[in-house]
Parts: sequence; structure tokens; C-alpha cells
Amino acid sequence: MDHYMALLKKVKDRIRQAQIKAALSANVEMILMYWDVGRIIAERRATQGWGAKIIQRLAQDIRNDLPEIKGFSERNLKRMLAFYNEYSELLIGPTPLAQLEMAGNTVISPMPLAKLPELPIEGQIKELLFRLPWAHNVTLLREKDVRARLWYMLQTLEHGWGHDRLADQIKHNTYARQGKATTNFAIHLPAPQSALAQETLKNPYLFDFMTLEEPFHERELETGLIAHVEKFLLELGAGFSFVGRQYHLEVSDQDFYIDLLFYHLKLHCYVVIELKKGKFKPEYAGKMNFYCSVVDDKLRHGQDNPTIGLILCQHNDKVMAEYALRDVNKPIGVSEYELTRALPDNLKSSLPAVEEIEERLEEK
Repeated sequence: MDHYMALLKKVKDRIRQAQIKAALSANVEMILMYWDVGRIIAERRATQGWGAKIIQRLAQDIRNDLPEIKGFSERNLKRMLAFYNEYSELLIGPTPLAQLEMAGNTVISPMPLAKLPELPIEGQIKELLFRLPWAHNVTLLREKDVRARLWYMLQTLEHGWGHDRLADQIKHNTYARQGKATTNFAIHLPAPQSALAQETLKNPYLFDFMTLEEPFHERELETGLIAHVEKFLLELGAGFSFVGRQYHLEVSDQDFYIDLLFYHLKLHCYVVIELKKGKFKPEYAGKMNFYCSVVDDKLRHGQDNPTIGLILCQHNDKVMAEYALRDVNKPIGVSEYELTRALPDNLKSSLPAVEEIEERLEEK
């Protein structure tokens, strides 16, 4: 029986491997085709002086002549042109994934993600383009900073972000907020745990999925976050697992209640979150230090890392927070939260126009 189970596992692994490679090869071919269509349009417009109307006419003729073929609407042809303009040198130089070779019936595997840092940033982006679906690649064009774009690509692959999730991350400028909390992790956590914990926290956190107006109480904020717990967890980031709200701790016959308690699956530690209205105050650090000590004593298991505290305030004075955290014993971070946020000017153009929304409805 053991021999049969080993055989079954080997066959199933081979089937899955073939499925992954087939899907990967198909995606590579589609991305290259879209890039090439964009190239053809760009070159013809440059040599013939054709205006924007040529794309509208081309989309109509393709629809008439090849009605069974989808994906060549006017909107998508414009995307192909933009994709080519952004990556006009896509086929110049070695592109390991794009140049998939055939050895008999076996497709040579693409470069492992762990080896990507060996390439320059542009090379890494070029490599990752072929691992992402077309809709993701189009959305990534909104991000003009190449380092940020690379980060979004890697995060998408690591966490399996769908297209809508990726669009939200870019819209909310997650890259610029990641790792920006004021912390004392470098003092109280060993490397590489300290760097990983720092990168896990953001500043600010955006809670614009709630309709909370001034004046409000901290308990209302807490209730609203739990009512939208799925969106709250998405904003916190991958790895946070909800443990409890108003989590009860008893110390010396006195009752204490943690606003929100989480366990982080990647950091392997509890995370205590306290919600504060208004500005950060130094005394918040002492109370959080106390909570982390109690959680470490009463909840932490032998394999768990030290508990981390996160104080969320509406306003954080970075200098004051640094002083407050300097001599406490526990790893604590301080971040701001925002209930609403004005859209940055460089992202306003990424919002769909009325015509684009109408076209999406027509294509459904």
C-alpha cells in the first residue's frame, strides 16, 4: 500500500507540474502577443501618422472579422499600446521566462524567485511580467515608480492578490506606507525578526471603509473595525489572525481589557493593538508595555516570539514616540490611522472615466 501511495503522489505531482507549466507557457504567449500588437500599432502610427481613431476602427474590424476572438476591444487595444510604450525594450537582452525553450516535451522552468535579486530592477520586472495575468500587468502601469512596481509584483505573487486587490493596494499607496511605523524593534527584537516586524507595520493605516464622523469614541472605532473585520484584516496585511476584541486579562484580582488581540502567523507572535483617539501620549507606551508583559506571561507558548504592541493614534509625533519607546522593555510600534484620505494627484488619472465604465458594462 505504501508503494502505491508513493506512486500516486509521484503521478499527481507530475500532473500538477505539467498544468503549471502549460498555464505559464500560455500566459507568456498571450503577454508577448499583446506586446507585439501594441508594437505594430505604435510603429504604424509613427510611420503613417494615424490618429487615435485608427484604434477604434481596428477594434471594430477585428470584432467583425473574428467575432469568436475576445480581448481586442478599443479599450484593450489602447492598453496594448500603453504596455508596449512602457516596455518597448521587452525583447532586448536575455529574458529567461520569455525565452522558454523546449527540450523534447519538457518546458525549462523559469528563474526561481529567490534568484531574482541577482538581476537589475528592470530585469526583475521584465521577468515577472510573464508570471502575472494581463489585467494585473495593465493595473501595474498605474505605478510609475519602478521600485514600487516591483514590490507590488512580488507581493502579488507571494500573497496571491487578485486584480481588484492589487488595484486597491496601488490606489492606497501601500508601498510608501509599508514599514514606516515608529518602533523600537531594532532594540528589542533580534535580526532578522526585527526587520520582518518593522516591514509588517504600516504608517498610516487607512480605515476609509468605515463611515465614522467626528466626534466619535474609541469604542465606536473598535466596533466599526470589527464590523468590517475582513477589510480591516486586509489593511493590516497578510499574516494577521484575529484572536479577540476587548480581550480579558486578570492581574492581581484586577480586570484589564485589550482593545484588539491578534496572532501573526509569519512573525509567530501575538500582536496587541490599542486604539487611541487624538494625539499620541507618552503614557500610552507604558500601558502597552504592561499589556505585552501580561500576554507574554499568560498566553505566549515556548515556540512563540515576543509579543508586539501596536498603538494606533489619529496623530503621531514621531520624536515624542521615539522618546516614549526608547526605554520600555517590550517591542512596540506607533502608527497613525486615517478614516478618510484625499486621493493623491498622481493617482486621480487612474480612476476610470465614465466612458470606460460604460464600455466595461457593454463587454459583460
